[in-house]
Amino acid sequence: MSAGTGDRGGLFIDGTGGGRTERVTRGAGAAGGAGTALFSDAPGGVPAAVPESPRSGAAPVPPARTTQRPRPGGVPARSRKSGRWAKVAQRVVPEDLRPEELRVELTELGDAFRAYQRRPEPDLALLAELHDRKARAFARWADVTGDPSLREEADRAATAARTTREMDLNRRGVPVDGETVVERLLTRGQGAHARRVLEHVRADSPLPGAEARLAVLMLTLRAARAGTGNVTGQDLVGWLGADAERVLRELAGTGWLRLPEDVTADDALMSRPEEPTQVTVTRLLPTASRPFHFGKVTRARLSGWAQKVVGDRKLRKKKAGAATRLLAVYTAAHSRPDGCLADAGEDGDGLRLDAVASFCGLRPEEVAEHTGLLVAAGWLAEDADVCGGRLRGRLAERVLPLSGLL
Repeated sequence: MSAGTGDRGGLFIDGTGGGRTERVTRGAGAAGGAGTALFSDAPGGVPAAVPESPRSGAAPVPPARTTQRPRPGGVPARSRKSGRWAKVAQRVVPEDLRPEELRVELTELGDAFRAYQRRPEPDLALLAELHDRKARAFARWADVTGDPSLREEADRAATAARTTREMDLNRRGVPVDGETVVERLLTRGQGAHARRVLEHVRADSPLPGAEARLAVLMLTLRAARAGTGNVTGQDLVGWLGADAERVLRELAGTGWLRLPEDVTADDALMSRPEEPTQVTVTRLLPTASRPFHFGKVTRARLSGWAQKVVGDRKLRKKKAGAATRLLAVYTAAHSRPDGCLADAGEDGDGLRLDAVASFCGLRPEEVAEHTGLLVAAGWLAEDADVCGGRLRGRLAERVLPLSGLL
């Protein structure tokens, strides 16, 4: 609350009432009585007086209208924490609603829905539970009051619970008919983002070899949002083995990759997790026309997914090279929830051999050899084969959590 004088000798007083300002005008005809300004926000609703100006008396200001407190009987319940009326689904919860446990449940349910809306990430399983609670509470509310609109709201909540639960299962690639649940690393949306990244690498890799393409894929995922990302020597050696220094130097030589000033490829290979090397992928800088856009959570999830694929324990045990690891990434990204390989947007089964070979830095006739290596490593099921210009097969059961969920 503040007061001050205007340029015409008036006294301005900031009160409540939607930010309006009351003006006390000094009138020459004021009868010398003490002027009093009244405010509706005084403690206990009692008007608060503002001392008279030291100059001539001020005319009295009418008191602001006070807010009437609701009378007992059918009055809404105030939220204990916020002081606001308790509400759920845009409905006010009556304070005299009985039984008491129903009133408490409706109040807490409204708070739970509002808390869910503030979550940084959706949780469809939790949301389905909230809809279930709402359906039960509103059905009971309808029984108590006889209000048919509450019954309709309960029916809508029950439908929303079923739909949300199906969305959650579909998001995780789990069939709705009750089959075994598979915990998926990617959602369907993230799987679509992964395939866009893979297509970008296939078409935009600055070097043709499989080792360079693998490095381009992993560094692209590290730098996808800002054009820069951190890598360690352990990362680079884990991806490329003895070829790491050569590939890093060649990528820097094309201008696709930029190392920090005074940092060589050898220095990058020596960097440790506590002091990683920040590399720049010039194609992904915000000043350039960026090929894809997704948030930091999706970027981290995609990078972690690719790392799990190329670092698979059985692939490492079989000493799988860069081309075989790229084929593992491609098959994981282009598979249905049941693991069957398929091209995005196509109804048939299998993958086009020319697209597979182009991504992996191979000739089409070389794909069969690397497919056999994936079968031996337990990545693809034993019935995988290459014929008729297509790679057909399905992911092994142990690999299903990495499916791209076509």
